[in-house]
Amino acid sequence: MDDSPASIARDIAAVSRISAVPSLLRIVCDNTGMRFAAVARVTDGTWTACAVEDQINFGLLPGGQLDVHTTLCKESRAARQPVVFDHASTDPTYATHHTPRLYNIESYISVPIVRPNGDYFGNLCAIDPSPNQLSNPKTVSMFQSFAELIGRQLDVEQRQEATETALLDAQATAELRDQFIAVLGHDLRNPLASVGAIGEILARREDDAAVARYGQRLRATTQRMSHLIDDVLDFARARLGAGMGVRIEAVPDLQAALRQVVGELRDAHPDSQIVEQYRLFGVVECDVGRVQQLLSNLLGNALAYGGNDQPVGVDVSLDQGWLSIAVANGGEPIAAANLDRIFEPFWRPVESAPGGGLGLGLHICAQIVRAHGGTLQVRSARESGTCFTARLPAIQGPAASTAA
Repeated sequence: MDDSPASIARDIAAVSRISAVPSLLRIVCDNTGMRFAAVARVTDGTWTACAVEDQINFGLLPGGQLDVHTTLCKESRAARQPVVFDHASTDPTYATHHTPRLYNIESYISVPIVRPNGDYFGNLCAIDPSPNQLSNPKTVSMFQSFAELIGRQLDVEQRQEATETALLDAQATAELRDQFIAVLGHDLRNPLASVGAIGEILARREDDAAVARYGQRLRATTQRMSHLIDDVLDFARARLGAGMGVRIEAVPDLQAALRQVVGELRDAHPDSQIVEQYRLFGVVECDVGRVQQLLSNLLGNALAYGGNDQPVGVDVSLDQGWLSIAVANGGEPIAAANLDRIFEPFWRPVESAPGGGLGLGLHICAQIVRAHGGTLQVRSARESGTCFTARLPAIQGPAASTAA
């Protein structure tokens, strides 16, 4: 990791693309009493802020730098261990240390951020002019879990960037994408589970509404990341095998299963309006989990790209032996040039906002429908809006229990 301006800018941008980082920094402050927290890029020669939560007007913004020799992150980097103290003025080691006196801090914690391959990126750190209890194992463990998650996500970002750079070389692209899938699908599971558990604990804090809100936000973020991992693993299984496998069974009340999906997304998008209509009477032979996933992906896509001031419609019907699931939204139509590409894996429109999905949701929808022997179509116009319609045979043949 060099200290060229281009390299520093690239790393700052990589941290900014990790959507969970702002919530993590706020949780760090609210859960410890610290009023300044940062993700810093640290080398032997530079200390650069990549993300900041500043409640004391410290004056440091992303891209801002400190003399690394005046910081304790340099010591943490050298030892690859956390540096933490609760009250500098009374601490036998740091009472006369130049860093607390220079920056007028009494409490401090800095934890290394290390990529999975062992490369040192920087530190997750927090400071405050007042004393705070930081050295207890629970607080240090929280910082370490957050730092591990950031390090692994940086690795994912680095692999994704490398994949995008190598798009002109099909073989190299395939290899890099397999590496990306391996990291995202396996190595990220354990730290993500740890952070999700922390979010769950914080969300239950009835004594502090602000911390509970941050916990809920962190929980929602980890759930979204888990869904992204599931999408990538589904894609990998389908790619390595003959298609997406389905387990067909007779479902007497598919409507209840689909209503559950709509309810979960309605809770996740309280500001959006979802209008449901069901004409579903009789038994449907399908993989109920996959059909729920199909509706979840289509509805999530509509909520993400539809107009905020217009409702999203869900219309499910069973007619003449065919199950129809239609999801419609208003807003900007899909460009005609993109209609033929939206079901391709890892493809997103160039105008898509950063921080979105991986471009797998609609591809997986197409694979689920295909595995059931059905069709998935889309129409989009400014006047009528956008509508995805999946049609699946309600009675499956013997071959439908295997991958299509």
